[in-house]
Amino acid sequence: MFPIEVWIAYSVACALLVLSPGPDNLLAIGRGLSQGRVAACVSGMSSGSGILFHVGAATFGLTVLLQTSAVAFWVVKILGATYLVWLGIKVLCSRQLFNLEPAAKAPLRMVASTAFLSAALNPKPGLFVLAFIPQFVSPERGSVTVQMLVYGVWFALLTAVGFALMGVFASGLSKWLRERPRVVAGLNIGAGLTFVGTGLSIAALKQR
Repeated sequence: MFPIEVWIAYSVACALLVLSPGPDNLLAIGRGLSQGRVAACVSGMSSGSGILFHVGAATFGLTVLLQTSAVAFWVVKILGATYLVWLGIKVLCSRQLFNLEPAAKAPLRMVASTAFLSAALNPKPGLFVLAFIPQFVSPERGSVTVQMLVYGVWFALLTAVGFALMGVFASGLSKWLRERPRVVAGLNIGAGLTFVGTGLSIAALKQR
């Protein structure tokens, strides 16, 4: 059902996607810098859970609904855009996503919910999963549903592990960055603008 050459090609494509800069891996990196490895892992795993949400939606038809219902698409788009823009403004105002100074750490449940909502409320991953995974699925190899789920779970797992590792690696740079406050300030501004920019791009999405 899963030829090795197809699986390898799919895994490489997923890895490239995971490494692409975006709001979710920035969250994991920020948690790694400000709260350490555990928070980075929680953030990464929660982002992976958000991808699982989209995989389930794509597999069982909810993403198709977004493509066919203008109202559903508009509601999800506005929710996702609003949440990401809000996160971006919050980061720009507080400059606390990348924070190396002693401060009250966010509870892990908040770290988890923020990362999950950032991934789950963003309609782009859902539409991407619906367009991407079927390229590797073939009815001749068995159940399409099973293939979609297996490929989707693998993508979510790679996302979770990849983001967590980024955050863990970033935590090791905290000492170096602590001596460079301007770099940290620039990272916060860049992250905030990335969130706002992603939110605005979602708001501009058109139904296909």
